[in-house]
Amino acid sequence: MELMGSTLTAEYTRPKTNQFFPAISNMVSSYRSNQPVLAMNPSANQPWRTNAYYRTGSATTIPSLSSIQRENLGFDLVRAKTMFYPSNRSAMITRYTPDDWYKSNQSNYRESESSRNSAERLRRDTIRLMQDKEQLTRRTQETTSKNIGERLNDISFWRSELNHEIDNMVSEIMALTEVKRRLERALQETEGPLQVSQECLYHREKRMSIDLVHDNVEKDLIREVETIKSCQERMRRHLDKAIDQLASNRAAQHELERDLSDKVTAQRIDNRCHHLRNASDGINYYRGIERLDPSLSLPDSWSKFTDDNILHSQSERAASHKLRDVIEILLNATSNEMWKHFNTVNVAFTNRMSETADAKNSLQTHLAKTLQEIFQTEMLIESLKKALRDKECPLKVAQTRLDERTRRPNVELCRDNPHHRLVGEVREIEDTIHKLRERLMEAENTLQKLVKTKAALEHDLSIKANSLFLDQEKCMGIRKSFPSTPRLVGYT
Repeated sequence: MELMGSTLTAEYTRPKTNQFFPAISNMVSSYRSNQPVLAMNPSANQPWRTNAYYRTGSATTIPSLSSIQRENLGFDLVRAKTMFYPSNRSAMITRYTPDDWYKSNQSNYRESESSRNSAERLRRDTIRLMQDKEQLTRRTQETTSKNIGERLNDISFWRSELNHEIDNMVSEIMALTEVKRRLERALQETEGPLQVSQECLYHREKRMSIDLVHDNVEKDLIREVETIKSCQERMRRHLDKAIDQLASNRAAQHELERDLSDKVTAQRIDNRCHHLRNASDGINYYRGIERLDPSLSLPDSWSKFTDDNILHSQSERAASHKLRDVIEILLNATSNEMWKHFNTVNVAFTNRMSETADAKNSLQTHLAKTLQEIFQTEMLIESLKKALRDKECPLKVAQTRLDERTRRPNVELCRDNPHHRLVGEVREIEDTIHKLRERLMEAENTLQKLVKTKAALEHDLSIKANSLFLDQEKCMGIRKSFPSTPRLVGYT
């Protein structure tokens, strides 16, 4: 029975064709020939054997192409000159015995069996090797696909972590930006109260004379200005911190987004690699690619890089949240401080205006009394002057009587009681006039003092009116525009 795929060794006696090797077939009909059978030299059959029929390492040498051509050429010449006719068969020289022929066949059989056994072993080993390598290749490919799938899961996990952290960071940036805007508005709102306090101090510099005192209102106004400036300084300092923190937050967000973009690209590439199969399009040879290692990280350093980015972002978020809380506390504290000093200054203004109003009322009362006293003193002076005028006639009468009695003659010029009485009357009237003049002088001096007091009271009253106008109209009028608490904390 012939084996499928095995090559049979045959001798061909047909005339030589243009092809070097004849067609080999397993069909018996392919070996039929219409030419007469010729007894040929066995060596002439060797060129028809392929190299596959010669064992490597045997003593038999594979004939070369030039030797085969030379032998064929000699054989053709001999056949051309000598035809094998039956009449010439007795003249043929016998080269081998039947025993040699039998041994040659047995040797060929054994050689064929050995070759077939070796070929069969080789075939079985090769098939088993191919199967083993096919299974190994399949398992290796499945393991690689599994590793790529696990890598995709790792990338998906870190992508979700990065997305979650980016969302949190974006929310934190928006919250900090809103707090920063509120802080800026609150800082801008403090300019109004500061200007009001400074204007109050400038207006109170217009007080006159004795009212230009360093009173509680002025002390509280100075403390209010210092408090507002201190609040502004703290707000500016925290505003700078908020700006720096926003820059740090955006830097952390940029690192996260860049890492996420790299993860998206890597996931797209690994996903494409994960879906590649042996029948996929776009696969090709890339010689030496396995020797190229462009890696920049290891699995531990790769995960640590993303973990460090997330930890850095979380620390920045914690610092940002803490800063927001501090700014909220600062806004409430500064608002309370400014309102506290605002109310303290208003109370001081109210007390001072009450004191000034009381002083003004007292001055007006004293001025009214002084005016009344001036009027009475003037009336007194007029009465004294009239009294002095009234004493002139009695004095003239008494002096005239004395003068007339000095003209009595001789002994009639007597120092009698009328004379004594007239002298006493004159002296009495003169003493009365002297006392009235002294009292008139005192009254006039008193009137002068009253007039001066009146002028002083009127001047002081004008000072008090000016101070009361400045405190009540100028200062308290502009202090009504003090911002409300929502505006001081930056909500409006």
